[in-house]
Amino acid sequence: MVSNQRPLEIALFGATGFTGGLVADYLARHAPADLRWTLAGRNLERLAAVRQRLAAIEPRWANLPLTVARADDPASLQALAASSKVLISTVGPFLQLGEALVAACAAAGTDYADITGEPEFVDAMYVKYHETALVNRARLVHCCGFDAIPSDLGALFTVRHCPPQARIALRAVVRLDQAAFSSGTMRSALGAAARPAAMWRAARRRHALERRLEPARQPVRVTLGWPRPDGAGGWLVPMPTIDPQIVARSARALGGYGSSLSYQHMLRLAHLWQVLGLPLAVTALLLAAQPGPLRRRLQARYPLGEGPSAKQRAQSSFAIEFTATCHGAEGKIERVCCRVSGGDPGYTETSMMLAESALCLARDALPQRFGQLTPAAALGDALLARLQRAGMGFAVVGSAS
Repeated sequence: MVSNQRPLEIALFGATGFTGGLVADYLARHAPADLRWTLAGRNLERLAAVRQRLAAIEPRWANLPLTVARADDPASLQALAASSKVLISTVGPFLQLGEALVAACAAAGTDYADITGEPEFVDAMYVKYHETALVNRARLVHCCGFDAIPSDLGALFTVRHCPPQARIALRAVVRLDQAAFSSGTMRSALGAAARPAAMWRAARRRHALERRLEPARQPVRVTLGWPRPDGAGGWLVPMPTIDPQIVARSARALGGYGSSLSYQHMLRLAHLWQVLGLPLAVTALLLAAQPGPLRRRLQARYPLGEGPSAKQRAQSSFAIEFTATCHGAEGKIERVCCRVSGGDPGYTETSMMLAESALCLARDALPQRFGQLTPAAALGDALLARLQRAGMGFAVVGSAS
């Protein structure tokens, strides 16, 4: 591939932002000494300040290249993509700021990864750039953070411990402990909540194109579920994230998720009052997100570039419990339980996951799949091994017939 001969292996776009800075810190500590990479963003002085911080972590990065590029300057993004084998982005909200970079990578044959969890953005990018990326042999890999790598690779890890031809009903239960949100996450959530009709239209256009380009090779169904007790004093409620869509797309792309798969994605809450308050919180978000003074006031409360402190992140953790009910031949039923776990999901672990995804794209032998791909379809076993070495837990915790 032409990208193997490019001067840069990895370009980090958004290095001066909150999450981008964490990704830069991780790469400074864990990247190979000979990695050719650059910090990219819109302000040279702020980029230089990030580089100075990285040099204090590891002196060899004192002369790390800096690249000025802006989300509203397509020419600068095209130049960045053309010079890089892999381009990763933390610049959101992606629906407003992300398209030009995806377009540049698809056109240049540059592998791309981001941390978006915005369904409308992911669907719109598939419709617009999947075929271009196929032709130019670029991998466009969205959702390389907590949305949705733990769910995607956790589902893959779990079904590999199931009988190969069973009908699998897979349920994921997410447990969050003191998780906090950055300003960028809140702005993305407000943006998504303001556009339910546009989100639905983007999903319909994607579905129509998928039916033409990618006929499903495996029956896959996503089920919502209902709020209910979990049997251990807590409550389970449907978790409205992009993760179920990503898991379903991986299953269709890869196959091997049993003879058929149903998937359910739930959030565990400790108290009934949280369950009762969740619909009110969602309704309030939908109302607040509509264009007007209230939305502008909320956005002003979350200036870009801010997020939880190191102390807050150190106190935060996550676990996802996967239960696969496997229906085999002659009515035999087997259950397999697995757990994916780690530290602060939104920032510490997300920055690690994006950085390891970039290193995986830059350095590892990967399947020859191109276009818009899920993390499991694009990176699969190579990324799973990297995440385990980085300390994220993937474990079988029980099985029974």
